[in-house]
Amino acid sequence: MALLKQLLHNRKALVGLTILLLILLVAAFAPFLTEYSPVRRVGRPHQAPSWEHWLGTTRLGHDVFSRLVHGARVSLAVGFGAGLMITVIGTVLGIIAGYKGGVVDEVINFFTNMVLVVPNLPLLLVLAAFIGQASPLVIAVILGLTSWAWGVRVTRAETLSIRQRDFVKSAEMLGEPSWRIMALEIFPNLISIVGINFIGSVIFAVITEATLEFLGLGDPNTVSWGIMLYNAQNASALSVGAWWDLLAPCFALALLGLGLALINFAIDEIANPRLRTGGMLNRWTRMVRLGEGKL
Repeated sequence: MALLKQLLHNRKALVGLTILLLILLVAAFAPFLTEYSPVRRVGRPHQAPSWEHWLGTTRLGHDVFSRLVHGARVSLAVGFGAGLMITVIGTVLGIIAGYKGGVVDEVINFFTNMVLVVPNLPLLLVLAAFIGQASPLVIAVILGLTSWAWGVRVTRAETLSIRQRDFVKSAEMLGEPSWRIMALEIFPNLISIVGINFIGSVIFAVITEATLEFLGLGDPNTVSWGIMLYNAQNASALSVGAWWDLLAPCFALALLGLGLALINFAIDEIANPRLRTGGMLNRWTRMVRLGEGKL
């Protein structure tokens, strides 16, 4: 609750949350925002934006706005689903490795280093190509199972610091079981780290899913932002002057990334007091202008 209150008083967080909430509402109410089906031909090929088709049509005559708002559902589901999986795996393994130490820590570190050594994007490309036309669910699972190593390292490092604090030592002296100490004593002090890990993982998952689908490794029958980019590329949208076909999903991805990045920056500022320079910087600037401060 304390973190939420601080977020609501942070300008970056408010802007980011507003953008994210807007996109979530558009995805949730997609069927009510347009009368057109995202998979049916409703107009002429590459029809320019108009009152009838707000963002124009594709080469196959599909309404771009309809595909954009319906595609938000798939892209958000993959992003948040994979982000949640990455965060859960990274947090659980990181806390266990940092608190238990010894052989457990060495085993987890061994597998973590193995995952970190292998380049992530080439591995995803190989797995997706091996599977063929991967569905959004398959892409989310692949991302979740191959992208958790960074979260383990960060969570483990913070856990090593927290385990030396007095309240953890007191719980151990009282005979509290290990799982209770990790869940009720250590985890609440990692909320900011977990939040940063989750937001970063969602951004990574959304962009990576769009990249894989843009390269032709996704299911072409799916309506998502990555498939929209793939279809626009195959239709040579920019070459024929149908800029709306390509820019609509690009703008949506950029807007989502901006909102999530602002939330991530806000959480980082709250977690790290050294980054909270906004109010102090403004006060120092006023003092310099009044001649009370020194450069």
